Amino acid sequence: MSRVSFEELLDAGVHFGHLKRKWNPNMAPYIFMERNGIHIIDLYKTQAKLEEAANAARQLARSGKKILFVATKKQAKDIVADEVSKINMPYVTERWPGGMLTNFATIRKAVRKMASIDKLTVSDSYQNLSKRERLQIQREREKLEKNLGSIADLNRLPSAVFVVDVIKENIAIAEARKLNIPTFAIVDTNSNPNLIDFPIPGNDDASKSISLIIRTIAQAMEEGLNERKMAKDKSHDEHEEEEENIENQNKFAYDDEEQDSKAKTGKKTTDGGRAKRPRKAVAKK
Repeated sequence: MSRVSFEELLDAGVHFGHLKRKWNPNMAPYIFMERNGIHIIDLYKTQAKLEEAANAARQLARSGKKILFVATKKQAKDIVADEVSKINMPYVTERWPGGMLTNFATIRKAVRKMASIDKLTVSDSYQNLSKRERLQIQREREKLEKNLGSIADLNRLPSAVFVVDVIKENIAIAEARKLNIPTFAIVDTNSNPNLIDFPIPGNDDASKSISLIIRTIAQAMEEGLNERKMAKDKSHDEHEEEEENIENQNKFAYDDEEQDSKAKTGKKTTDGGRAKRPRKAVAKK
């Protein structure tokens, strides 16, 4: 059964594309028809592609990998921040910092700078600074938090990138392709789906459409995270059970050795611990 029904996609307006004159010919397989100069997206294909992308995202989450969500357009910012923060995945909703993937080491330096400023603010030397210097440090910290705060826990390159608008986030797509990082994206009729590994044909401008698709992917990833947690708990329980069985086996082996050693040394008696000698038969006269 599909995660999202045809009716839900229809109600969210996922089928509305761009004007016919703005279309990308590569989107022809996903276009159902044209009405009043606007292309209509085939929702059955959207449903199938969304299911495929959700399954891939679930597998990545189950493997403990990270997906970086990118949505800097106004109508997608809050939606991505709310949904993605629930599953503790990194996201970018402000300006895409150029070289974020291809020059990841420099980005990590900026994130570490945030941590060093936090340490400075709780130290005694911070109180000795002038008011102007403290204000400059606070402003720098706020700027770093705004641009990089959501990726502070991203210690290595993400395993995949999810983009809401392919055209607006073309730099992010280019960097991901250069590093062979798999890409997911909502692809409208004016975009090129061939640039994306897991394209989801749909309306990338309407808030309802973006919300439905992002929520579906986030729920799939949450399932993967729960499966990973259950697998860890199961392996932990099996490990404890195995250790308990080994301990019991060792205990039984020790008891058997102790009984064998007692059998070899002979039976203990009450008269000084010496074994009783059998009496010789005396012939009666």
